[in-house]
Amino acid sequence: MSTATNSVGRIYAESLFELASKQGDAAAQDAGDELVDLVEIVRGDRRFAEFLRSPAIDTAARENALQSLLKGRVSDLVLRFMLVANRKGRLGELEAISDAYAKLLNERFGKVEVDVFTVDGQLDDGARANLATTLKSRLGREPVLHLYKDASMVGGMKLRIGDQLIDGSVAAKLRRMRRALVEDAGAKVRADIGRFLS
Repeated sequence: MSTATNSVGRIYAESLFELASKQGDAAAQDAGDELVDLVEIVRGDRRFAEFLRSPAIDTAARENALQSLLKGRVSDLVLRFMLVANRKGRLGELEAISDAYAKLLNERFGKVEVDVFTVDGQLDDGARANLATTLKSRLGREPVLHLYKDASMVGGMKLRIGDQLIDGSVAAKLRRMRRALVEDAGAKVRADIGRFLS
């Protein structure tokens, strides 16, 4: 995602967040949930995604369609926000707006987004609870876990927290073991050569 897209997303998210927050924390959270739901629809329906971002579609026609599609399905605040974004030609930035809004919510409620990668994209309830407890004690904030599948992994898990990647995968552990063995063997050979030459 480009820096410009991130900036636009942040600006629009901040505007929506400010308006929603005036109605209370519950309204701010609800608006975030509605944005996430809309993004999921966009991701799952290529035609709807194209409808939102296509400059070939008349703005007024798209506004009428949005009112028909969304009225009663999202809050009036989110509907009005979508209409403004439509008039400004920013509906194609909906995912960036939703991501930026989620960050604002997390900052407000002391949460942190954590991407969890496993071979099958799953964790049983016990492992998920243990991971959440460990992360909360280390980060000092409530983790919001998002599970992703990474079939290239042998086992274990990788965590991405912001820009930081914590690699606890089996492959990473094997690489560390191999590096330690090579370093230990190299040190032993150097020591043996030193004894031999002295």
